[in-house]
Amino acid sequence: MPTTSPAPPPARLAIPPPLRQSPSLSSLHVQSHAQTPPRTDIESSSSSVANLDLSDSILIPEADAEPDTGEPDTAAASAHAPVADAASKKALRDHLRRTLSNKESHSAEAFPPRQYFVLTDAGKPVYTSRTIERDVDGLASTIGIIQALISVFLDDGDKLRCINAGNTRINFLIRSPLYYACVSSWGEPESVTRTHLEYLHLQILSVVSAAQLRRLFERRGNFDLRRLLNGAEVLIFSLLERLQTDLAISTSSLHCLKLEPTLRTRAANALVPSSKVKDMLYIILVAQGRVITLVRPRKHSIHPADLHLLMNTAHSPSIVNSSASASWLPLCLPKFDPSGFVNAYITFLQEDLKSNNASISTRGGEDPTEVRSSEAEHEGGMNAGDSSTKASKRSPARPVGSGVGLICVSGNGDSDSIRTWCDAVTKRLTSEGTLGAIHNAIRTQATEYSVSELSIPGLRHFIYKSRSHVQITVPTYEDPYDDSKEQQRLMTLYQTLHDAIHAKSGQNLSLKLQYIRTEREGIMGWITQPFELYIALSPWLPKSAAIGAANAVARWVKKEESRLFLRDAPVF
Repeated sequence: MPTTSPAPPPARLAIPPPLRQSPSLSSLHVQSHAQTPPRTDIESSSSSVANLDLSDSILIPEADAEPDTGEPDTAAASAHAPVADAASKKALRDHLRRTLSNKESHSAEAFPPRQYFVLTDAGKPVYTSRTIERDVDGLASTIGIIQALISVFLDDGDKLRCINAGNTRINFLIRSPLYYACVSSWGEPESVTRTHLEYLHLQILSVVSAAQLRRLFERRGNFDLRRLLNGAEVLIFSLLERLQTDLAISTSSLHCLKLEPTLRTRAANALVPSSKVKDMLYIILVAQGRVITLVRPRKHSIHPADLHLLMNTAHSPSIVNSSASASWLPLCLPKFDPSGFVNAYITFLQEDLKSNNASISTRGGEDPTEVRSSEAEHEGGMNAGDSSTKASKRSPARPVGSGVGLICVSGNGDSDSIRTWCDAVTKRLTSEGTLGAIHNAIRTQATEYSVSELSIPGLRHFIYKSRSHVQITVPTYEDPYDDSKEQQRLMTLYQTLHDAIHAKSGQNLSLKLQYIRTEREGIMGWITQPFELYIALSPWLPKSAAIGAANAVARWVKKEESRLFLRDAPVF
């Protein structure tokens, strides 16, 4: 692993002037793929920052960490209903303008829920986050407009990226044979909701592999994909909930649980499989929605997108609220192998858990490797709705992240051998006192920390990302960010800085430092070779003090690095 240079002293950091107010958007502005991307009018010091080459790290780092946002070069024109005449195009735009204007006039909420739509290129709905019980006709009209708008640009040899209408932005993503759209009024950069749509696509691919999806629509262009996704809606809903607030997903990184390094090492050593265990890919120990440790094959890193899909699956209600002690389900990891499936064994461990209590969750005692829908069986895929664990009405709901979870990903379809090995791991964690120590750390809140512990004047919150480890650390939210709306507003500001620093929305140059001052706080983003830092400060703090606070945070994280990050995890 290459060495990194120390952070530059505060005196060398250039302090940019305050941002000018962004120009107002027109009532309806359409951006297509062929147009020049919008440029952010920002006054700030800027420089290109090279990514680290870390081929042996736990996660795939910066350059490959972002979900693939490139679009296919070609699209099948025969799959789109042609809308050739100018009058039809104008009618579509006028209808969209009226619809958006009506919605904006009735929406007084600062952060209204984002709306997500998935449809096929034939115009068949696949998924929507909108409640449709009372507005079936409205949903059908919306799906039709989305399909027609995308077709207008595809017929002209172009690709529609987004539509700006006042404070509302509609982002589009084409992943043939599926179309994705997101409607948001949060004021975030375009790259944020495009990343959401990419993850939404990856979540669908985790249920229906890319190869299976292609074969289905080559055979039947009007295939109803909802049949294969029946029961998997809970996974999609859970993912969309995480996307709204998960800072690790926003920064394409891993969020580790703060823990004593000796305790983390003991847990990791217990997870290393013996040579008798075949085809094991990843073993992950999680708690409170964060990673305790991760054991992987030698010279094989896990992609952050695949890791987040695993975390989302493990913490979905169908798993967390299950009365079964363990779940065994097939899923596709798109960044690992988009054409095939692996098997995941998921169990949440209690302090008094005995190894003989572990069981495999299946339908009616069937072998879990044989659970699949008739359509998926014909295509060689699995139906997540059938393979996911069913929740028991008598079982009390386990809060997400309240227990210590064990996730074993294997290419081996022998559930009995994986279960036996996981039982042995659980027994070792219990007998050595490791599991009890982790539960005790969670109970005493030793796994959390606040900005007050840093004793830095004016500091309110921060996100620190170690670029070498591809991991972040974040303190708990405190006043004035203990309200959900304030957290959403702060996250949007962080995303604005992240977008500008990495030039994700078509800016001319990436930035090294940017400072934004609002009426409520000052926000600064700073990127160096070893780390990225985003901090929220009192608006009354001078800029020179903001620079000092940023350096103080970097020094504190460096001192606490062994507790905050997963380092030197064992491999096999």
